Amino acid sequence: MTRRIQVVQLLVSPAHRLAGRPADGLPPARDRDLVTRAEVRAGLGLVGDRYFGQKAHRNASVTLMAQENLPVGIDPAVDLSGTRRNVLLRGVDIDSLVGSVVSIDCGSGPVTFALNRPARPCAWMEVTVGPGAQRALRGKGGVRCTPLSDGVLEVGDAVFQELGSAPV
Repeated sequence: MTRRIQVVQLLVSPAHRLAGRPADGLPPARDRDLVTRAEVRAGLGLVGDRYFGQKAHRNASVTLMAQENLPVGIDPAVDLSGTRRNVLLRGVDIDSLVGSVVSIDCGSGPVTFALNRPARPCAWMEVTVGPGAQRALRGKGGVRCTPLSDGVLEVGDAVFQELGSAPV
């Protein structure tokens, strides 16, 4: 099935922002992590991101999330800076597609992803978003993915297509 969606935000973070324990509080924000364009490399992730080419994250180098699942009742301004996901999409229930292969075409050609597993919200969500966020995001915290093709994602309108089942 093909449908029109929006890429609302992109986050490419060269360093882990959340280190230590949530009780220690947040380090200073890094607004430059939010970008309008991200280069994707098959099997590696987003160029410049902290998980790019990391063996431990080979099947989870990119995380897609649905804007509709953001806990705006907890924080109306919540976005990728708080959830630390990479790609925020509007118009598709990405969490329901675990186990699928999908493509996102922002105008320069489709980028395909294997949607491997749910991104489970961690205790940091209670600090970065607000009390109750970890529970609010259970089952809808996004999907950890492997990019299957090279390409470019850009903020704006896009075409989303479900291509079948992910390789095992």
